[in-house]
Amino acid sequence: MTPAPAAPMTFGATLRGIAKQAWPVLISQWAGISFGVLDTAMTGHSSPDDLAAMALSASIYITVFVGLMGVVHALIPILAQQFGAGNNREVGRSWGQGVWLALGLSVVGAALMLFPDLWLSMSGEVAPGVRDRIATYLQALVLALPAALVFRTIYALGTAVSRPKLVMAINLSIIGFKALFNWLFIYGKLGLPAMGAAGAGLATAVVSWMSLGLGLWVITHDRYYRRFQLRVGRPDWKALKELLRLGLPMGGSYLVEVSAFTFMALLVAREGTFVTGGHQIMSNLAALCYMMPMALGVATAALTAQAIGAGNLAHAHRTGMAGLVLGLMGALLTSAVLLAGRPLILAAYTDDAAVAAVATTLLAVLPLFHLFDSMQCINSYLLRAYKVAVVPLILQTVALAGVGLVGGWWFGFGPGRGGLDGLRNLLVPGSPEGAGSMWLMAMFGLALSAALLHLWYRRIVRTLGR
Repeated sequence: MTPAPAAPMTFGATLRGIAKQAWPVLISQWAGISFGVLDTAMTGHSSPDDLAAMALSASIYITVFVGLMGVVHALIPILAQQFGAGNNREVGRSWGQGVWLALGLSVVGAALMLFPDLWLSMSGEVAPGVRDRIATYLQALVLALPAALVFRTIYALGTAVSRPKLVMAINLSIIGFKALFNWLFIYGKLGLPAMGAAGAGLATAVVSWMSLGLGLWVITHDRYYRRFQLRVGRPDWKALKELLRLGLPMGGSYLVEVSAFTFMALLVAREGTFVTGGHQIMSNLAALCYMMPMALGVATAALTAQAIGAGNLAHAHRTGMAGLVLGLMGALLTSAVLLAGRPLILAAYTDDAAVAAVATTLLAVLPLFHLFDSMQCINSYLLRAYKVAVVPLILQTVALAGVGLVGGWWFGFGPGRGGLDGLRNLLVPGSPEGAGSMWLMAMFGLALSAALLHLWYRRIVRTLGR
């Protein structure tokens, strides 16, 4: 067995170690989220109906994909702890079982995406043209799902063994192809039919399979990965149960986080096409900003899990605190950029004055929203490094689904409608009543989630330190 490299022991060196691993993850995540940015911007310049269809169908796809991705990401702490302990053969075996898990989950995901009317039942009256576009968009993304989930096993492997540049390089190399296929399929170039929002989905399917092919080629030809003897083999039900025992609550946490955005989009659709478009721009920006704390969370969790596997609990805690410090600094920097660049950001997303007007009002709350989002994100990843997933799921469900989503519905569309008008007019003046109330309650839910998760993390550290 080849042990993992010795971990830096000072706080400053730990900060640098996290940053060294986080920046490729961040660029990789930005490259990945650029697909959504391209889809939003290019369909926004196609028509308001295409933008609305893309907003609703992308919310459905992201809900399904992120929930299933969270289950697959159980590989990260498992592989990282095995790597930290020097169990390289176990790393290769566990990765193969992760591939089987991803393939099985893709069947579940496809079944959920082929019935969009079930999702749209809470959106009120959706224009027939928008509804038809949603169905064809999701059908195209069913083709993308298996490739995207199996690629996540490669992502998990690279992250767990401190080789995040692999996925970064692949994602960067694919952006140009995504833009090209979007141009061809959305607008109907080079003799192809103009497909609008559905064309964006088809482009995603094509590049997802391209990414998977590149990833498999690299890990089977790169000498670094030979030490793990990567193999798929037969399904091992014991190994799969271990993955599911950790992965299901992890996937549940991912699902709770993303479902808040999905159901927000479905509810906000009641306020019309322009509000839906403005909400989509806000959601897309929030997701883009989220990539920074997510990258830091992934890097921090991987290095923390490696330290746990090596039996160095003191360094594991030091790594966790360093990740939180970096997350706070990054959130403040991101918020400053959002405040300074608001006009340019909106111009890049849409030409429609009505959509831009709605987005302008909602963006007022994004800096504070992002700060709380960053803290709850990194704390959740820290707990996963310790293979603690059930309690975080409960805490996030209460805070994000209960306070954030249900509270947003209550004040924005339910019996308490108008109850937040004073605060809404103060923090997001001029915003639509429903959308503005939902974003405010989502922010409060994130703040509560961050506090509860950090308290539980401190409890875990104290318990293990006894």
